[in-house]
Amino acid sequence: MGIRKKTNKSPPVFSHEFIIQNHADIVSCVAMVFLLGLMFEVTAKVAVFFVTVQYNVTITTNEGPDETSINFFRHGLKDLATVFFYMLVAIIMHAIIQEYVLDKINRRMHFSKTKHSKFNESGQLSAFYLCSCVWGTSILVQEHFLSNPASLWEGYPHTLMLFQMKFFYICQMGYWLHALPELYFQKTKKEDILRQLVYISLYLVQIGGAYLLNLTRLGLVLLVLHYFVELVFHVSRLIYFSNENNQAGFTVWAILFVLGRLLTLSLSVLTVGFGLAGSEQGLDLASGNFNVLIVRITVLAVICVTQAFMMWKFINFQLRRWREHAQAQSMKKKPVPTKSKSSKKENKGWS
Repeated sequence: MGIRKKTNKSPPVFSHEFIIQNHADIVSCVAMVFLLGLMFEVTAKVAVFFVTVQYNVTITTNEGPDETSINFFRHGLKDLATVFFYMLVAIIMHAIIQEYVLDKINRRMHFSKTKHSKFNESGQLSAFYLCSCVWGTSILVQEHFLSNPASLWEGYPHTLMLFQMKFFYICQMGYWLHALPELYFQKTKKEDILRQLVYISLYLVQIGGAYLLNLTRLGLVLLVLHYFVELVFHVSRLIYFSNENNQAGFTVWAILFVLGRLLTLSLSVLTVGFGLAGSEQGLDLASGNFNVLIVRITVLAVICVTQAFMMWKFINFQLRRWREHAQAQSMKKKPVPTKSKSSKKENKGWS
C-alpha cells in the first residue's frame, strides 16, 4: 500500500487522485442506494437480491411433540449480487480500519515506506483473519464438525446450509473480491501487484470451488485452520515492527505453518480421497452431486499444488532469513583492523 499524502489542494473531480482519496465515500453512497431501495416497493424486489441472503428453503421436522421449522439455504446465480454488495461493505470497512486505526499508529511510529506498506497489509489481514477464525470456529462448534469428522463427507452433497454457513461464504468471497480494487485504491507498487494477485486468485478459486461443489464443510475447516496460521504470522509481524528484537512469534508461526500444511493435506485426502469415494457417486447438476473420479482428482490436485506452492515459498523465505542471519553474524565476528595497521595500508596505497 502506498502512503497517501494529504494536501490542501483538492484534485479535479473524477480524476484518479480524487477517486483514490474519496473512494470510501463513493462506495458508501453506492451501498446506501441499495439500502434505500429496500424502503420502496418498486425497487425493493431488486435491492433485496443484493442485501439479503437468497435461496431460502424451509424444512419442517416432527422431532418431539411439536413441529419445528428450520431455514436452510442453497446457492445460485443470485448470490453474485449479494457478493457484490458485501464486497462494497468490505471496501468501507477496509477504509475505516485504515483511517481510524492503522494511520494513527503509523503517524506515531514513523515507519519507513517499506514498513508502512507491510504494516498496513498485516494490520488489515490480522483484523480479517481474527474475525474469520472466531466466526468460523463458532460455526464448527455449532454444527459439531470437530467432534464428528465423518460429517465432512457423510450425506454429501451438502446442498443445504444454515444461514451462518452461507453468510460466512458470501462474506469471504466479498472480502477477497474487494482486495482487487484495493490494489488501485491503495496505490500498490507494481512489483507487489503480481504477488497479491496470485494469492487473491488462490483464495477466490478455492473458496468459490468449495461453495459451488458443495464442499462447504471441508472448506470451512480448512479455512479456519489456514486463517489461524496466517493470523499468527501477521500478528508476529506487527509485533516485530514495534520491537525488532522480538522475533519469537515467527518461530511459532514456522512450526504451525508446517503442521497446518500436513493437517490440510491429511483432511483433504481423508475427505475427498477416501470419504467421498465410499459415498454415493455420480454427476448430477440438478441435485448438486459432483462425486465423480475426475472431480475428486481435480480437487485434490488443486489442494496439493497449492500446499506445495506455499511450502516452496516458505522454504525460500526461511533460507533467505538464515542467509541474512549468517551474514550478520559473520560481520559481527569479523575483526576490526587497528589504527596502526590501517595507517600502514593507507601509506602503501599512496606510495
